[in-house]
Amino acid sequence: MTEHDEGPAATVRAYIAALNRGNIDDAVACVSDGFVNEHTSTLGKTIVGREAYRERVGQFLASFPGLHYEVEHMIVDGCQVAVAYRMSAAWRESDAIAAVGRPFSIRGMFRFQVEAGQIVHRVDYWDSADFQRQVSDPELSTEPGPGLPGVGV
Repeated sequence: MTEHDEGPAATVRAYIAALNRGNIDDAVACVSDGFVNEHTSTLGKTIVGREAYRERVGQFLASFPGLHYEVEHMIVDGCQVAVAYRMSAAWRESDAIAAVGRPFSIRGMFRFQVEAGQIVHRVDYWDSADFQRQVSDPELSTEPGPGLPGVGV
């Protein structure tokens, strides 16, 4: 039995762990062919499909060195999983910004639909204003607040 066969919570944990390791293949292995990656923020972009997600997650990880999602709370109801998280990383807008980027720490919420051991739909709730505030003013980068970066994965 694989980790994905142990229920929706295990699938979501494996997905978040893959993102924390920066492992694109492992993250993509957790999502279905028709995966819907939905963002509620005006800075986020909803995409559909595993291969579109593979491309997007690679860009995301390159833009956020040191990415780490800390799971603050997980709620499971059948095939639905909700995760409150704190995301920390450094943000690199482009190669022109220092290799380490601008550090930030923000909070957000994922809502997952898991079927047959794969994530079929993920909704990411976040307030991009906190992210923008932190990366535009490095002195604020360690202050907590809600949100997820606008180029969301």
